[in-house]
Amino acid sequence: MAQVINGKVTDALSKPLAGAVVHILNTPLQTVTGQLGEFSLGPVPAGKYQITISAPGYATVNQAISVTSPATNIVFRLKDVSIQLSAVVVSAEKKEEALLQVPAGITAISAPQAEDLRLWDTKDLTAVAPNLYAANPGDDRNVTSIRGIVTTSYDPAVATYIDGVNQFSLDTYMGGLDDIERIEILRGPQGTLYGRNAMGGVINIISKAPADVTSGTVSLSEGNFGEQRYAAEMRLPVIRHLLYFGISGIYNTRDGYYTNLFDNSSFDRQHGFSGNYSLRCLPGKHWDLQFNVKQQDNVNYGTFPLVNGDSEALGQPFKLSQNAVAAMFDHTLNASLSVTKSGARIHFASQTAWQQNYRYYNAPLDGDFSPADAVTIINNYGKKWNNVKVFTQEFRATSPAGTTSPFKWTAGTYFFYQDNPSKQATHFGKDAALVGAPDTDFSTITTATGRNEGIALYGQATYAFTENLSVVAGLRLDYENKRLDVEGQYQKDGAAALISQADTAATLHFSALSPKLALQYLVGTGNNLYISYTRGYRTGGLTQLSSDPSQPPLYPYQPEFSNNFEAGYKRRLLQDRLNISFAAFFTGVDNAQVPTLVLPQAITVTKNTGKLTSKGAEVEVSSTPFRGFDADYSFGYTDAKYTSLQLAENGVSIDLKGSRQIFTPRETSLLAAEYSHPIGAFKKLKVIGRVEWQYLGTEYFDLANTIRQSPYSLWNLRFGIASRHLSLFLWSRNTGDKKYISYAYDFGAVHLGDPATFGTTISLRL
Repeated sequence: MAQVINGKVTDALSKPLAGAVVHILNTPLQTVTGQLGEFSLGPVPAGKYQITISAPGYATVNQAISVTSPATNIVFRLKDVSIQLSAVVVSAEKKEEALLQVPAGITAISAPQAEDLRLWDTKDLTAVAPNLYAANPGDDRNVTSIRGIVTTSYDPAVATYIDGVNQFSLDTYMGGLDDIERIEILRGPQGTLYGRNAMGGVINIISKAPADVTSGTVSLSEGNFGEQRYAAEMRLPVIRHLLYFGISGIYNTRDGYYTNLFDNSSFDRQHGFSGNYSLRCLPGKHWDLQFNVKQQDNVNYGTFPLVNGDSEALGQPFKLSQNAVAAMFDHTLNASLSVTKSGARIHFASQTAWQQNYRYYNAPLDGDFSPADAVTIINNYGKKWNNVKVFTQEFRATSPAGTTSPFKWTAGTYFFYQDNPSKQATHFGKDAALVGAPDTDFSTITTATGRNEGIALYGQATYAFTENLSVVAGLRLDYENKRLDVEGQYQKDGAAALISQADTAATLHFSALSPKLALQYLVGTGNNLYISYTRGYRTGGLTQLSSDPSQPPLYPYQPEFSNNFEAGYKRRLLQDRLNISFAAFFTGVDNAQVPTLVLPQAITVTKNTGKLTSKGAEVEVSSTPFRGFDADYSFGYTDAKYTSLQLAENGVSIDLKGSRQIFTPRETSLLAAEYSHPIGAFKKLKVIGRVEWQYLGTEYFDLANTIRQSPYSLWNLRFGIASRHLSLFLWSRNTGDKKYISYAYDFGAVHLGDPATFGTTISLRL
C-alpha cells in the first residue's frame, strides 16, 4: 500500500531548518522543507528507503527508513558541517547509494571540496585520488593514469562520464569542470557497468540539477600571467514541482606560460568559453526528464609548448623557439536527453546522447618544435574533415527503491555509433633534411574515414545472505565493428597532388566479456570489508597511414584485457568525525597495446606486444578533529612494470622487459588542512586558511625509461574570508615555483608542469 512520508528537519538544538533539500535515493522524489522545517514526500510503496537531507552550512545526512504505515513523525537533526563529516552518496554503480557501502575503491569530491581544491580542469585531479595522474601536452587533451593503467591513444584507458554520458574519445573529451555537484573517481576496471575503455577506472562527473530551490553563483578570478576566469551559474523553478531551468557559463583567458624566443612573443596564450544548459521536467510523481546541452569553445595560440629534451626544458624553463605558430580552434558540443521512471516493480532509465568535436589549426603548425623550416602540420580542410560525431543510447532497468528483497539487480543495453573523418598534411620545408626527408618543399597528405559501431548487454546483481554479508556478481558482453578507409597523396609545392597510397579499406570486429565478482561484509552502516575481482578491456582498432614503410596501414590490433583483484576496508569513526578507507590491488594486463609514435606526421601505431603487472595500495583519510578544522590525506603506491615488452626500432627488435609503466608516479600523496574561525561577533563571517602539500614519486615518460622525473613536492595555499553569500580568497598554486616534467613524448619532446600561479577569487552566492 502506498504511503506518504512526512517529517521535519531541525538543527542540533531542535530549531526548524527551512530550505533543506530532502531526497529519496533512486527516485525522482525530492522536496524542500518549509518555514517550520516540515516536508512531505510520496506516495511510495511500503518498503525500506534511503533518504538524504542537505542544507547549507550543515553536514549532509543519509538515513535508512522503513515505510510500513504513514510516517508522520520522522525528525532529522542536522549538525554543523564544522563538527561533522557529511554523508556521501555516489552513483558509481549506476544507482544512488552510500559511498561507504560500495565494495570498490572510490573517491568522491563534493562541490565545496572542488572549490577548496580549486579544481578547474580534470588535470587538476592529480593525487586528489590515490594513484591518479593527469596531464596534457598543451592541447587540453588530458592523458590520465589510474593504478598504472594509462591513456596512450585516442581510445582512453580511463573513461570520463559527464552526467551519464561517456566522453567517447580524446576528440570529444571535455576537461573543464563547470557547475559540478560532485566528482566520483572509480579506481580499477569498471568493465561490467561501463564497458569499453574503463580499464583503469572511471571519472564520473555529475552536474548540479535544477530543483525547487533557486540558487546561483557568480565568481571572478584574476591572477598572474593575465589569468582571468569569470563564472556564473543559475538554477530556478519555472513552474514549481514541474519545470526547472539551469544555466552556467565560464569565460577564461590567460597569457602564455612560455616565451617563444623565435620572435620574443608569448606562447600558448589561451581563451575560451564553456556553457551548460539544462531543462528538467517532473510530469508526474515518478517521472524525471532532463535535457542537457554542454559546449566548449577554446582557442590556443601555441598548441604544443614543447622543447626537444629534458635538459633543455629544465635548463631554460618555459623558453622555446618555434617558427610556425598556429592557433588551435576547438569546438565541442554534447547534448543528452535522460528519462527515468520509478515504479513499484522496476526503475527504468533511458539516455540518448550526441557528441561532436571540430578541431583544427588556422595555419601550419610547427611539427619539429624548432626554429627550422623542417616540418609543419596542416589540417584546416573545412568542416567536412576533423569533425568527429558520436551517437550513444543506453537503456537501463534496476530493482525499485524500497524493495525488501535480498536480491537487487541492474540490467541494461548500450549502443554507439562514431563517425571520424580526418584529413591532415605534413609539409616538409627547406630544412627537411634535418629530419631525414629525401626532398624539400613537399607535403604528404593522409585522408581517412573511420566508422565505428557497437552494442553491449550487461547485468549486475547483489544478493544479501544476511544483513551483513552479500555477494555481487555481474557480466557484460560487448560487440564492436570498425571500418577505416585511407588514402595517401604526395604534393610538391605549387603542383597537383599525386596518389601515393590508393584508397583502401579494412574492417575489424571483436567481442569482449567483462565479469565481476565481489564479496562484502557490512557491520552496521560504518564498516565495509570487501574483496573483488573485475575485468576491463580497451577497444582494438586499425592503424592509420604513416610515412614509415615498416608500418603498413590498416594493420589490426586487438583489444587489451586486464584482470584486477582488490581487497579493501572502509570505516566511519568518532561519531562521523573520521572516515578511513584502505585498498590493496593487483592488476595483470595481457595482450597489452603498446603505442609507437611515427614522426613527423605524429601518427600513433599500436601493436599488441606486451604484458604488464601493476600492484599497490591506497589510503584515504577524512577528518574533522575539532570545530572548524578539516584534514584530508590521500596516498597511493603503484608498482607497474612490463613483464614482457618487445619493440621494433629501425628494423631492430628491442627487449624492454622490466621497464616501468609511463605516466605512473611510484607514489602519489596529497595532504590538505583547512581551518575556519568566526570573526568576532559575526558568527556567519569566517576567516579561512588552507594549505595543501602534494608529493609525486619517480615517473617515466617513455617505454625505455630514459625520460625520467625525480620525486617532487608542490605547495598550494588559500586564504580569505567567507560568509554564506559572499567570499574573497587569495590563492597560489605551485607556490614554490617547482620546475618539473608534466608530459613528454617518447621521441623526447618535453612539456613542463605549470609554473607558480597566484591570484584572487571573489564569489557571490544566492
